[in-house]
Amino acid sequence: MVNKYMQIYLERIKADLMARLGEFEQFCPVSLAESRELVDCSMAGSLEWAAEFRGHYYKMSSQENLNKFLKNPELYVPPLAPHPLPPADMIPKRLTLSELKSRFPKCAELQGYCPVTYQDGKHRYEALVPGSINYALEYRDRIYICESREKLEKFLRLPEKYWNQKLPYKLPPLKEPIHLTSLPLPGYLEQGVATSLIKAMNAVGCLKPKFPFLSVKRSALLYIAFHLKAFNPKGSEYTRRKYKKKLEQFMERCELITYLGAKMTRKYKEPQFRAIDFDHKLQIFLSLRNIDPVNG
Repeated sequence: MVNKYMQIYLERIKADLMARLGEFEQFCPVSLAESRELVDCSMAGSLEWAAEFRGHYYKMSSQENLNKFLKNPELYVPPLAPHPLPPADMIPKRLTLSELKSRFPKCAELQGYCPVTYQDGKHRYEALVPGSINYALEYRDRIYICESREKLEKFLRLPEKYWNQKLPYKLPPLKEPIHLTSLPLPGYLEQGVATSLIKAMNAVGCLKPKFPFLSVKRSALLYIAFHLKAFNPKGSEYTRRKYKKKLEQFMERCELITYLGAKMTRKYKEPQFRAIDFDHKLQIFLSLRNIDPVNG
């Protein structure tokens, strides 16, 4: 019951505060007076930094500003306040995604580049950074897109500093992702498989594989294909393991030529005088005449 009455009491206080807000509404009068910053205190649910003066309520942005106001309130309210609150159409407003879409076909100023980053970066070329639609705002009937929440807050506080800028003649290239498949073949190979292809070609150049009954060119191409599959960093572990076995089998069959060439003589040898595995490897060699080197 006590909590219920407390809740009702607090709601009445908040309602009374809203009805009796001073000339600065929910903006901090101290920040506006001392640094011309529009600090919106409407998001603060607590009344901890609120003060009453001459029958009106004022909300401050910090304990420090509250202390300043309580010490000399006359300095921060009319007629002594140095800066009045701008009219509603001159106060920047943050936009949600739905509000931003409803402004279509109106385009963002500065072609969507962040005005805060550009201004704080002293208009350097590298300070041209695209904004994010999650941090959009409207000011003077214009739309601005900021890079981050921090940059958005800066613009909301000091709109006069950031709103009126012009882009340079030369702009950075658009940072849109390029699909590898849209590149010409040399560009695709360079961007997509250059490193893997170089490793495969180095390996085939060192080993010089020759598969039984296949040309040197076809043997080299098959080796490169197996190597690319076996060491593809984007392939699954199962696929890499599968093609590593195929690559090992391919090389074993290529080595048959070297082995038989070294063991075979011009004159016929009786089986008992041949190497133990000579006949077995010779049969394997002959069986490869009509076999598919990829799936066989």
